[in-house]
Amino acid sequence: MDVCFRWNKKNTYSLAALAPLVPDALKVKKPHDGVMIYSFATRQKDSIFSEVKKADTESIFIAGGPHPSGAPEETLEYFDCVVIGEGEETLPELVDAIKSGRDISTVKGIAYKDDSGKIIITDRREPVDLDKYPCFDPDIVMSPLEISRGCPFRCRYCQTPRLFGNKMRHRSIDNIVKYARYYRDLRFTSSNSMAYGSDGIHPRFDKVEKLLSALKDTGARDIFFGTFPSEVRPEFVTNDSLELITKYCTNSKVSLGAQSGSDRILREILRGHTVDDVVQSLELCFDHGITPIVDFMVGFPDETEEEQDMSLELIQWICKKGGNVHSHYLTPLPGTPYVDVKTSPVSKRYKKVMGKLALTGQATGTWE
Repeated sequence: MDVCFRWNKKNTYSLAALAPLVPDALKVKKPHDGVMIYSFATRQKDSIFSEVKKADTESIFIAGGPHPSGAPEETLEYFDCVVIGEGEETLPELVDAIKSGRDISTVKGIAYKDDSGKIIITDRREPVDLDKYPCFDPDIVMSPLEISRGCPFRCRYCQTPRLFGNKMRHRSIDNIVKYARYYRDLRFTSSNSMAYGSDGIHPRFDKVEKLLSALKDTGARDIFFGTFPSEVRPEFVTNDSLELITKYCTNSKVSLGAQSGSDRILREILRGHTVDDVVQSLELCFDHGITPIVDFMVGFPDETEEEQDMSLELIQWICKKGGNVHSHYLTPLPGTPYVDVKTSPVSKRYKKVMGKLALTGQATGTWE
């Protein structure tokens, strides 16, 4: 029985991490007889559900990733099994059970339908030790190095703590250095890169420096830290953290999550910081000659035009000072408290101002 990963441009990084778990699996661009493994987010669900529904292959379809993990019931309308949350231990065990004909009900961390059509969700797995599993399969693609997983904050819109838990876990420096040797330019994934080595609430910049120093010693030409696809929480932006970037890193930009210019909205979404925290972090960036790229969201439940104006005021100040903004409309994601919320309309003024900033290259994103 062949085992196949469904490859597409949107899941390249996921595939790079999953492929070493099932080393003999094929990489295919359409459904194939055997075991078909998909990983996808909410924005890809419609096209993938359509593909699986139309497939005329003799396949057992397995789904994993953000959307299936958050919406296993919906996903099981099209797929045979769903891997919920982390796949490092679950996926190979599930594939082995299917290939050998064993009862999959003993596999932790999955959802499936029994013979009566009832949805069964098995026991949740404990979070994995990241050092036991490779960052990626170098034969496929060298994705950004995952240095940490999990988040201690419970932002209502975010899937990260629901998928990976509230405790931050970190790869060891030795493990990170091992995979860093594949690169000339280093980039990283983490819910908060400056939280490396810490509990995610109280910074441990001494551990961040040990990591950056060790990476510098690998001979990497460029180190990009605190930039996309990672970011830095505002309260982790300090003189000490910015000095680490200027000392060890190539980047002159840092990605920050602000999300709103309204303190009421920040409290409502459980963001865990204030507008003043954001402003203070931005001032420090400008003082150190670092350009902040600041994330904002719009369309929160019960968000008023006045609160959108508060975000615009902060956005315009950022751009006037030389920063950049990335703004997007709230997408209610499965598995989060906001999955069924009614989003708020975006004001004409917000659209107009953001449109002008986009024309000058100071703003990116989709706020419609």
